[in-house]
Amino acid sequence: MTAAANDSVRVRIRRIALLVPLAVFLALAVLFLIGLNSGDPSVLPSALIGRSAPDTQLPPIAGLDRNGAQVPGLDPADFKGAVTLVNVWASWCVPCHDEAPMLMQLAQDKRVRLVGINYKDDAGNARRFLGRYGDPFVAAGTDENGRAAIEWGVYGVPETFLIGRDARIAYKLIGPITSDNYQALLKPQIDKALAAKS
Repeated sequence: MTAAANDSVRVRIRRIALLVPLAVFLALAVLFLIGLNSGDPSVLPSALIGRSAPDTQLPPIAGLDRNGAQVPGLDPADFKGAVTLVNVWASWCVPCHDEAPMLMQLAQDKRVRLVGINYKDDAGNARRFLGRYGDPFVAAGTDENGRAAIEWGVYGVPETFLIGRDARIAYKLIGPITSDNYQALLKPQIDKALAAKS
C-alpha cells in the first residue's frame, strides 16, 4: 500500500471512530424519547402492588377537625375489611389543587373510604387547603419528614393507592385523579376491589 492509501484508510477509521459513538448516542436518545412518549406515566409499576399496605401510623393534621372532633390520622388497621383510596397530597402541590374537586366527588361514594397522607406540609397550610376545597378524607395523617412516603414508594405528589379489603395494595395511580383517568383506569380497579371477597 502506498503512503497516500494508508493516510486515506487512517482518515476513514478516524471518521468511523468519531461517528460510531455519535450514532450510538442518537439511537439511545431516540429510544429514550419513544419510551417517554409511549404509555401513560400515571401507571408506572409499583413493587408494592399485591403486598400489604405499609404498617405506617401517622398522626392527625394538627387542628383539623370536623364537627368539633379531631379528624383522625392514618391507622393501617382501618384498611382491613374496607376498600380504601389513600391519596398523598400537599397544599404546595399545584396538581393537588386541580385534583381537589375530583376527590370531593369520590368522597360521595360511601362504599370506598378516602384517606389522605399530607406530605411534607405545614399543618396550617394543609387546613387552609382543605378549607378552600373541602375535606374529602375520613382520616388524614401528616407525613412531616417524608418517611411514610418512602415506605409507600411514592414518586411524587399527588399519588393515589387503592387498598383492597384484604389490606393489600391493589393499584397505584401516579399524578392527579382526573375524570378521564378515573373512568379509564381507577374506576375499573375500584369496581374490581369492591367485587372481591375479603
